[in-house]
Amino acid sequence: MATFSSRLAYLAGAFFAVGLMAFGLYLQYVEHQDPCPLCMVQRVIFIGILIVFALAAVQHPHRLGQHIYALLISALSLFGVAVAARHIWIQNLPKDQVPACGPGLDYMLETMPMSSVLKELMHGSGECAEKGWTFLTLGIPEWSLFCYLALGSWAILIAVKKFPR
Repeated sequence: MATFSSRLAYLAGAFFAVGLMAFGLYLQYVEHQDPCPLCMVQRVIFIGILIVFALAAVQHPHRLGQHIYALLISALSLFGVAVAARHIWIQNLPKDQVPACGPGLDYMLETMPMSSVLKELMHGSGECAEKGWTFLTLGIPEWSLFCYLALGSWAILIAVKKFPR
């Protein structure tokens, strides 16, 4: 364990995010569970976290850089927590309060300005209220929330722990 460096810790975070993305693609293409708009936003956030972890692993920063990477990953993770919390809230609304299904993402990207697309995505739609895959009674948004918290905490742990170079 003494030879475990911050580079390996960043790689572990990146591989965890890769695993999450792979599982999302498995659910989409093997289990035929198409992602809703909020799921797609959460995927983009996981990709952002993956990229920052990978950049940190490549750069192998010193203390200041580790704190900057921890700040970036934590900010992305908190944004992910907010999106996942919104998703959980929509899934727990009474049926009569669920937002109506909106147009598809492809259509929105072709016909609407990006600010309107982002607003619609964050608002969620009726698709977001459907509960698909579950494990231990928790659905995708609940597990995503835990994963955002884990990845953000992991980045902070890397920044505060003294690793050998």
